[in-house]
Amino acid sequence: MKAIPYPSQEAEEKLAHIATRKMGADPSLEKRVFEILETVKREGDAAVIRFTRQFDAPSLGEDRLTVREEEIRAAYDEVDTNFLDILRTAIANIEAFHRQQLHPSHFMTKPDGTFMGQMVRPVSAAGLYIPGGKGGETPLISSVLMNGIPARLAGVKDLALATPPRKDGTINPYLLVAAKEVGVTRIHKMGSAWGIAALAYGTASVQRVDVVVGPGNIYVALAKKLVSGEVGIDLLAGPSEILVIADAHARPDYIAADLLSQAEHDPLASAVLISTDRALAEKVTDSVRDQLKRLPRCDIATEALERYGALFLVKDVEDAIRLSNRIAPEHLELQLRDPWSHLGKIEHAGAVFLGDATPEAVGDYFAGPNHVLPTAGTARFASALGVENFLKRTSVISYSKTALERDGRAIIRMAELEGLGAHAASVRIRLEG
Repeated sequence: MKAIPYPSQEAEEKLAHIATRKMGADPSLEKRVFEILETVKREGDAAVIRFTRQFDAPSLGEDRLTVREEEIRAAYDEVDTNFLDILRTAIANIEAFHRQQLHPSHFMTKPDGTFMGQMVRPVSAAGLYIPGGKGGETPLISSVLMNGIPARLAGVKDLALATPPRKDGTINPYLLVAAKEVGVTRIHKMGSAWGIAALAYGTASVQRVDVVVGPGNIYVALAKKLVSGEVGIDLLAGPSEILVIADAHARPDYIAADLLSQAEHDPLASAVLISTDRALAEKVTDSVRDQLKRLPRCDIATEALERYGALFLVKDVEDAIRLSNRIAPEHLELQLRDPWSHLGKIEHAGAVFLGDATPEAVGDYFAGPNHVLPTAGTARFASALGVENFLKRTSVISYSKTALERDGRAIIRMAELEGLGAHAASVRIRLEG
């Protein structure tokens, strides 16, 4: 990783290159995904089974699209007690954090008898999409927790999980147990765009949902984009990214490890260091090189760093924060002597990790805040997944006759200015009656 001074023309070119990682429109791919969605809408279970047999489990039985209770019981026999202890502790941490996001319905009554307020209600059904992870051998348990727990806390009664089966038609037992512990009510063996389609449109075996959340590849992302409006979705996430702001007090080996923790995700992942100290930057580069040698996903991480890794040198922490706010990273680490004094200056970031003892991975798995975060600069306007993604708000209004007589002429005037005579008449008829 070459140190680049900021501001400079070279830095601008590098930033522009990193920005190209945003999910671009591929008309041919989007057309293919649209065709898959339409096929599932038209053919239902038959299409889902056909796609699943073609791409995931060649011998999946037509009656095995939904996980049976005996499969879940068997999964508990396969997982170890240490895993269950870890899982339940993580669930407790995530629940404790997200419980603070619950907002009750609220109402108010004015002296003139006007009553108004807002009813907060959960959606009836939510769908969680969980990728297979190397053919089901690396179960994305954390995604089950981060997507399922907020939905359950919101009060969603029907919580469906869709995930591609392994080649033999089974689901990884660790994933099944995590889903059961979180409160998932049904699990369907289906992945990719056809899994999203079944959740959004419904089939004979898969009851449709109101909201679809969860990560996935480009087919999943495009499918969610295309069904948005038919159902609610969380966000259109791009490749993972991390930005570390560090001064001379930071540990180079910690920074290197954290940059690699995101680079190993995907060749499109971005890992950026902004530092006030050239000597630190050089040590980080050396440490990245050394740690890469021991990394199982070395090839992926190396490609990501070569394409979308960056190391910017700035004159002070204030410049670093200004640059970070411009980038609006998914994950932002403040490895500074006094990170707390700078927290209030952060305007745009999906999540902020403060201090040497807070690697991004604690947020991925265990701390409590959600790891489903806005990427590709969308932290300028988007937020982490939360309980509110599974809630809807309904306004409630009751006017008294006194209030209508007081406000009626004003309402009529506004309606007439907008050219909506029937609106005005609906108020006038009450005032004249």
